[in-house]
Amino acid sequence: MFITFLEFSDNKTAASEFMAAHNDWIAQGFAEGKFLCVGSLSPAAGGAIISHGESRDELEARVATDPFVVHGVVSAEIREIDAKRTIPALNFLKEPA
Repeated sequence: MFITFLEFSDNKTAASEFMAAHNDWIAQGFAEGKFLCVGSLSPAAGGAIISHGESRDELEARVATDPFVVHGVVSAEIREIDAKRTIPALNFLKEPA
């Protein structure tokens, strides 16, 4: 499982220009079953994505295509979590991608 932090850069003001494309990119991640949760970092610092089901290399390639990343609206940091204990509904997170 991965958490990707998308932190606003100095180019934050360009976010509105690329928001529709960024939202399409997020929708694709959900449609492909890779994104589990997407939300905002508070206060207004960017966003975060919890994902599962692909390798780090695959996720890095996916994140590199995010319009916010491409246009320097955010910088991305990917962190991996090796889940050891979960509630039963999340047991799938303990399985390798």
